[in-house]
Amino acid sequence: MSIADDIVTNIFMNNKELSVLLTKAIKHKLGISISEFSEKAGIPASTLYKILSGERDPNLRTFRRIIDTIREIELGCTKKNKSIAVICVRGLLDDIDRPKLNTGTEPVDIKEYAVTTIEEAMIVAIQAEKEGASGLVCAPIVSPTVEKIVNLPVTTIRPKTSVSRAIELAVKKIS
Repeated sequence: MSIADDIVTNIFMNNKELSVLLTKAIKHKLGISISEFSEKAGIPASTLYKILSGERDPNLRTFRRIIDTIREIELGCTKKNKSIAVICVRGLLDDIDRPKLNTGTEPVDIKEYAVTTIEEAMIVAIQAEKEGASGLVCAPIVSPTVEKIVNLPVTTIRPKTSVSRAIELAVKKIS
């Protein structure tokens, strides 16, 4: 069983204290300092120290960051190419003409996720984050909620020309 799985199991199944388990995992099992872990997880050191002292319980987002960071360190994962997840209907994904963008310093992969419902968009956003996406692009109807459930930058699709075209088509249909 991995260190992260062991922590989750001991918290939820054996009712052990998170602060004790985390301190032991970070300092002894992973062998890194609290400040190093804080930097890797993107969690302020002050927040992490409060959690480790038992002064504060982490919210779900912070807990996920902690567990994900433990897994990354444990597996020795390093992100390869950065990637942007594009979450929308298949018709819009078909308009993407290149699977990669060159930023000048490093290539950025474009990963497509076709969805048909808001619920699917939420699930796929979490999946994309787990798969290592560096950022997300999604529809305006889901982007405010997606921003609350993932720890990634989210950009909203603003389809000006397609909205205008759809209005024109609707007018033709009713004329």
